[in-house]
Amino acid sequence: MKKVILVVDDDKANLVVVQKLLAEEYQVAAVNSGKMVFKYLEKHTPDLILLDIQMPEMDGFEVMQGIQQMENLRRIPVIFLTADRSEETEEKCFEVGAVDYIGKPFVPVIMRQRIKRTLELEDYRKNLERMVEQQLRRITQLQHDIIITMANLIESRDGTTGEHVKRTSAYVDLLVQKLIEDGQYLDVLTPQYVDYIKKAAPMHDIGKITVPDRILQKPGRLTPEEYELMQLHTTEGGRLIRENMSRIVDAQFVRVASDMASYHHEKWAGGGYPSNLQGEDIPLSARILAVADVFDALVSKRQYKEGMSLEQAFEIMGKDRGISFEPLLLDTFMQMEEELRALMAELQEGN
Repeated sequence: MKKVILVVDDDKANLVVVQKLLAEEYQVAAVNSGKMVFKYLEKHTPDLILLDIQMPEMDGFEVMQGIQQMENLRRIPVIFLTADRSEETEEKCFEVGAVDYIGKPFVPVIMRQRIKRTLELEDYRKNLERMVEQQLRRITQLQHDIIITMANLIESRDGTTGEHVKRTSAYVDLLVQKLIEDGQYLDVLTPQYVDYIKKAAPMHDIGKITVPDRILQKPGRLTPEEYELMQLHTTEGGRLIRENMSRIVDAQFVRVASDMASYHHEKWAGGGYPSNLQGEDIPLSARILAVADVFDALVSKRQYKEGMSLEQAFEIMGKDRGISFEPLLLDTFMQMEEELRALMAELQEGN
């Protein structure tokens, strides 16, 4: 299909000239005022705008300013048309965002070549952006796959499977979406933060890689000394994330992932580990994960126990409301009984 060029000039004779010069190669639309530009742009998105500077009511610079303020249109390349070839005008054209300018009276060869070059550069830019976006998606997916693989390997060491990672992440996602729906913590739960929480949740027990098998796989109760070693998986998890992921993901993701690994065993009223934090001193991401992690631990079958019913899990967790769990988060989670049942059934079917 032909590229679409919008020509803007208050001199109708100039519009006719430009249309004749370009009609063979391009689809040309023409308007004769700044106001008409914006009416046209309400319904159409041209590939290029040829914009006269000297126009009554609204000159080309004012039109350009308006275009630059429109997020969906500001990337359209603009070439100014002007009879003023002074250095000041040329400088201003580029300052306001034009990619080029064409002097009047028009020289057909020069006009065609400058338009052709501009459109070729615009195509190159768009193709490059698409390539970068595709590559970024591939890298992001690779990072995610590596994270899940590491998490699954770690989970398998204590006799569980990667399904714990999958289930916990799903419960985190459900709780976060409900919080947003209820208008809770909207200042923290930005789209990017939510994305980071969902991606980081599978890594929360990564520190278990440092725990000896004799402790991790012990079927009975741990001794106080063994329990102390087990607790180190939180601080070690945070350390491993900070030391090994800072070169492949951005700093905010590292911080969220590190917080979730380090603090998901802290308690709302204090007394948790590793730092005895309490209340909102515990990062929100870790407080959310704590609810999802304990719920899955209760309802899931392990080699040393049967899984509880949802009602039994709610009863046990309810006793820890305001002690281990933030009341708002636990209440929100327990309000989703129907959604949780559906999700648990879905997860079970996927096994």
